[in-house]
Amino acid sequence: MQFKKFLGNEKIKEQLSYLLSAGRLPHAIVLEGEEGIGKKTLAMEIASALVCRSGGEKPCGYCAQCSKAEKRYHPDIMLCGPEDGKKFISVGAIRDIINNAYIAPLESDYKIYIIDKAHCMNESAQNAILKMLEEPPSYVVFILTVEARSMLLETVLSRAVVLSVDGVSEKIGADYITANCDVDYDTAKDAVTAFKGNIGKAMASIAGGEMQKLFELVNAVGTALMADNEYELIKVLGTFGRDKNKIGLISVLAMLKTVFRDALVLNKTGECVSGRKELARALRNKYTDEKLFALYNETESIIEMADKNANNALLLTKICSGLRKASGR
Repeated sequence: MQFKKFLGNEKIKEQLSYLLSAGRLPHAIVLEGEEGIGKKTLAMEIASALVCRSGGEKPCGYCAQCSKAEKRYHPDIMLCGPEDGKKFISVGAIRDIINNAYIAPLESDYKIYIIDKAHCMNESAQNAILKMLEEPPSYVVFILTVEARSMLLETVLSRAVVLSVDGVSEKIGADYITANCDVDYDTAKDAVTAFKGNIGKAMASIAGGEMQKLFELVNAVGTALMADNEYELIKVLGTFGRDKNKIGLISVLAMLKTVFRDALVLNKTGECVSGRKELARALRNKYTDEKLFALYNETESIIEMADKNANNALLLTKICSGLRKASGR
């Protein structure tokens, strides 16, 4: 199986390629990962491979079936999700899918149902689809995308293979963004770093002008950290307390971690991957290697804490106390 649009995640690609070539692709697949990470892109690649008529690697991207899949009007590929303006996927929508699943494919050997944002199914909707997931018609494949597997019932998960989609490397992400957006390489790389390899979020932040704001906040946080009093840091971080922008806060922390890394190696290699060379040099002049390493580790610890759904108030407290403690204040 070849992947033309889904980037990185080599282990998932190898696993899916083997299963498809061996004729052992599961009838139900759950793709887990945060919004913008590429779950729907991967789901469409799998669906395209299943309907492709090429004798070679699938999806070929050229046959009539692939062309229809690419343009999103293949009759045997159904993309489902919350209706416009609604937050949930209703039981009625799931029952419609079940009834439709018993109708044979029109043009290919498979019927593929991509249930996007499957975590929007309430418990009744998830229960309604259980029997179909357990004993679907031989030609049916379900692909569910979900932000976290914990948002689905265990009974649903037990009837599917779960694949966790990760972010891409800085290089892969920056290469893709610069090829598809009018943006310089360093900005693209910074965006990919800030959003931990999530290309969707990185591109959205660039398009919306958010990256420039994040860059300014990274400089402000780093500068405030070097101040003699805690007030400066509290004042800078106050913007996150007002708008409760957890994603932006995590992005600033991710970039700040890279700046600490640059400060550690600046005198040894001269390398600066964060693009914040002046800030890295100021931190280098202010702190010892031991303190810079402590700041790097503390920032990584706070990011892990944020990933576990800690609330903003707790994160802001941890940032202020943790970073100042690591810096020896």
